[in-house]
Amino acid sequence: MQQAENDPVQAIATRLKIEREARGWSLAELAERSGVSKAMISKIERSEASPTATVLGRLSGAFGLPLSVLLALAERAQERVALQAEQPVWTDPETGYTRRAVSPANSPLELLDVSLPSGVRVPYPASAFAFQHQQIWVLAGRLDFQEGPVMHHLTEGDCLLLGPPADCVFFNPGKEPARYVVALARR
Repeated sequence: MQQAENDPVQAIATRLKIEREARGWSLAELAERSGVSKAMISKIERSEASPTATVLGRLSGAFGLPLSVLLALAERAQERVALQAEQPVWTDPETGYTRRAVSPANSPLELLDVSLPSGVRVPYPASAFAFQHQQIWVLAGRLDFQEGPVMHHLTEGDCLLLGPPADCVFFNPGKEPARYVVALARR
């Protein structure tokens, strides 16, 4: 088992299948988008063939990923645990908004733990939501989430599934920080 985890051909095969399935694409659709035959993609995903750099370049282009990113994701395929002490945290120097990336690096589902200070408003354009499905789960405090023309007033325990991409604003109307989880999955 340990050998399979360190096998780069197996890691690439697994990553390609994850990327294809995350987009809901069939083998035929990936073949059409990449110019790589359906039979070759199938062999690669089953670790029966090692892809050339040219084939990997075509596949990564179809996914909209630089080849270096696709390979980095494959190389980290064995990373299934993200220890809290090693999870990257980013704090907006202007607002104090804090975002911690909870998920392991290779996960098809991304979990973010966010703390939004009282009175802070964070806008995002529709383009930030175009390639992913999102849910917001409020763990503590209050969160007003404006999704296009619709305002959602969320409190502890509430979970919102975002609709089609729209300009959005996260706002904490409360006196205490709002803490929530954002779950992201690629479209």
